[in-house]
Amino acid sequence: MLGVTLLLALVSVAVSEDILNKCMDGKHHKKTPGAEGKLFQQCKPWKSNACCTANTTEEAHEDNSYLYNFNWNHCGIMSSSCKRHFIQDTCFYECSPHLGPWIQKVNQSWRNERIIDVPICKEDCNGWWEDCKNDLTCKENWHKGWDWSTGTNICPAGTKCRKFTDVFPTPQSMCEKIWSRSYAYSMFERSSGRCMQMWFDEGTNPNEDVARYYAVEKGLINGAASFSLPASLFGLLAFLSLLLF
Repeated sequence: MLGVTLLLALVSVAVSEDILNKCMDGKHHKKTPGAEGKLFQQCKPWKSNACCTANTTEEAHEDNSYLYNFNWNHCGIMSSSCKRHFIQDTCFYECSPHLGPWIQKVNQSWRNERIIDVPICKEDCNGWWEDCKNDLTCKENWHKGWDWSTGTNICPAGTKCRKFTDVFPTPQSMCEKIWSRSYAYSMFERSSGRCMQMWFDEGTNPNEDVARYYAVEKGLINGAASFSLPASLFGLLAFLSLLLF
């Protein structure tokens, strides 16, 4: 009986720990995260463990990429200082394996899961807004409401191009509204370990520990759990548990 109890505990840990290293069920995401040695430019920090492929990251840097046919230049040419944040945003969304605590199921034609209210460090949101404040856009929510009649997004009838600061008066309004609350503006700084960083140097991804903290806070994993089991071992444990019961 003790063996059965231990087995179930191990299976439980494996299931809970998986949330800290998983990929969304999205249009371009890999099934499982893993090393990708040739990630492109701004996406390179994720190369040791990524949910994106090299091709995806290269397309993330294009003005009109095949990823979503989204046109950054819908109100004139986006400044390079602004565009680099949207490229980083795309890298973060496509590549991050540590978004599990904020993934939710959706029924959309281009994805089955999305993220909601990921707490983005305030420096990242502030810098994004600051570098885009003189650029133009015609919409507050970039997820929906575009005119796609040309095959790419154009401003819908009745809208006009305005400065970012008119559409998004604060960094918080931009980060939280532009992608339908995919992100939540955090009052925490990067050094706090309580917010997700879009920008970080190659090496250890600081977001893994942040994801663990929020997974514990949300009751998604046991705070005492401190290790992850390989997928092959998890499968074996799950199989043995079925045999025992």
